Amino acid sequence: MAKLRVTDVDSQRMLLRVERGKGKRDRNAMLSVDLLSLLRDWWREGSRRGVMLPGCWLFPGQNPVNPITTRHINRIVENATRAAGIRKRVSPHTLRHSFATHLLEDGVDIRIIQALLGHVKLDNTAFYTKVATRTVKAVISPFDRVAAHLSERVAPGG
Repeated sequence: MAKLRVTDVDSQRMLLRVERGKGKRDRNAMLSVDLLSLLRDWWREGSRRGVMLPGCWLFPGQNPVNPITTRHINRIVENATRAAGIRKRVSPHTLRHSFATHLLEDGVDIRIIQALLGHVKLDNTAFYTKVATRTVKAVISPFDRVAAHLSERVAPGG
């Protein structure tokens, strides 16, 4: 995220192009309509202030020729965590985990999540199935289905 360029925002296909992200792999990330709107506001304000240089960084550092540092991103996440009253340790990578877990809990196919995260091996994505407790709780055991079906067939007092 630190080294995103303005040209990495593909509003036609609603994607963010991430070059050499986690695992040094290139990938595309989903771009929501709301995020696109925020990024456009960000760009307009940065341009107005003269810190957004054409063809340069979406998140410029103190010197706009350089991107924001990963340390600065960590500080932003730490401050947001404190402001939200969250006591657990949170890092930018936690957001990636949360994204994957929420998708899984919302019923998105694990192979789609694998592609979004840029995982080569499905085993790496399967890690999130251990984290997605809401998904596990929502699964109805085949035994419970049979028991419910049988109880429907047997009349009360029968």
